[in-house]
Amino acid sequence: MEGHGRSQGLKAYVPNIDLVVHDCLSYFNAIKRDQQFTGLPSFLYGESMGGAMCLLIHFQSPTAFDGAILVAPMCRIADEIKPRWPIPEVLTIVAKFLPTLPIVPTGDLLRESVKVKEKVKVAEMNPMRYRGKPRLGTVVELIRTTDCLGNRLRDVRVPFLVLHGSADVVTDPNVSRALYEEAASEDKTIKIYDGMLHSLLFGETDENIAMIRRDIVVWLSDRCSTK
Repeated sequence: MEGHGRSQGLKAYVPNIDLVVHDCLSYFNAIKRDQQFTGLPSFLYGESMGGAMCLLIHFQSPTAFDGAILVAPMCRIADEIKPRWPIPEVLTIVAKFLPTLPIVPTGDLLRESVKVKEKVKVAEMNPMRYRGKPRLGTVVELIRTTDCLGNRLRDVRVPFLVLHGSADVVTDPNVSRALYEEAASEDKTIKIYDGMLHSLLFGETDENIAMIRRDIVVWLSDRCSTK
């Protein structure tokens, strides 16, 4: 997505998530039009902010996908991470004039996300990793988006599997529980992994990662076998 990984744009700056949703849908639809994929089921997959993106894509195109896998989705920023009043109000005002300014105070999200210390060192070496503070415009956009999602959980109708660590302090596992309880989806599954942190598919032990991957593959296989 824009501003992340190898994509274009200022690193870690997302001025408008609605435009990112449009980009994703355009790309996914182009892939599905490829004849080699004709007739195959299609699923959304997203981790953290990507999980929020999946739900936004679903709202934009409710019948386009056969399901969604949401890994520690950022449907609401955890109270432990979200800046305290009056900081959000001040940031919103300043962001109108200096949206790319990297000054938002946060904790060390990498160490709060990754349980295995050796993997923290690996993550720190990632050349694609952004090392600055969150940018004002991005944070304001995330707050706006997660506030919206938190109020629309009952509108979710896509089949989904939501996965969350019980000890996650970056995104709130209770919001994933609320998503499971409130979503209108007839086919919905939740798995809360005891003691695990935010980075379920990288930061945990290899044994835990293998278990989570098995859970995902089983869920996908059950929903592809009937296609």
